[in-house]
Amino acid sequence: MADNEKRLRLIKYLLNENPRYSEIEIPVSDEEQMRLYRSLVNIRMPEEISEEYLKTEDEFLSSLLEEKGVVSLSDLTEVSNGIYIWQGDITTLRVDAIVNAANSGMLGCFVPCHACIDNCIHTFSGVRLRMECDRLMKKQGFEEPTGKAKITPAYNLPCKYVIHTVGPIVTGFLTKKHEQLLSDCYRSCLEKAEENGLESIAFCCISTGEFHFPNERAAEIAVETVMNYKKSTGSKIKVIFNVFKDKDRLIYERILGKN
Repeated sequence: MADNEKRLRLIKYLLNENPRYSEIEIPVSDEEQMRLYRSLVNIRMPEEISEEYLKTEDEFLSSLLEEKGVVSLSDLTEVSNGIYIWQGDITTLRVDAIVNAANSGMLGCFVPCHACIDNCIHTFSGVRLRMECDRLMKKQGFEEPTGKAKITPAYNLPCKYVIHTVGPIVTGFLTKKHEQLLSDCYRSCLEKAEENGLESIAFCCISTGEFHFPNERAAEIAVETVMNYKKSTGSKIKVIFNVFKDKDRLIYERILGKN
């Protein structure tokens, strides 16, 4: 089955499972179909779904990943002792774990085609990721506290696991409490990775997007926390600081150039 046929089959399934979508017309162009598919995945609640859908989704997302290309740890250049900087799409990294900047509900972003990393990770992992997060949150019984972390399988991503953490939201002035909570995020993720025997982890720029943490100070805290963790524990875990924007890459290069 061609990729466009798989995408169309997924769209039809997602439209048919909800009567509210009965009047939505499927667009003709590949780009608009992909946007509709992604939107339907983004807004779908974490409910059971057919094995046929999951099989088609796995095949479709696998093809998308092949088109984008996968980046392995061996493709990266070490800038410090077990530390790497890489600029690109975190959903294409083949490492043991990538970090998702989640919200306290931990179910992913429900805004159709939103550009946040939470949305991207859930989209290209597939619907099972939200279902697994929902299972974890129902078991916990309360929203995820800021600074903590949870681990899930990565499903259709090239990494093995996704570690989800809730960063601090900065409204107004940056405080010491914000800084401590951000540091807690990095340490919680490192601890969760090592509890599960993982040897590499890629961090996004936690809290710097929708949560408005100043980019430069966030990077300083990230590097300081990772360095202190590795020193105090003797950890050999490989850490990748994943950036998407040029300004964040320049910040990390400047900070790590001092170490």
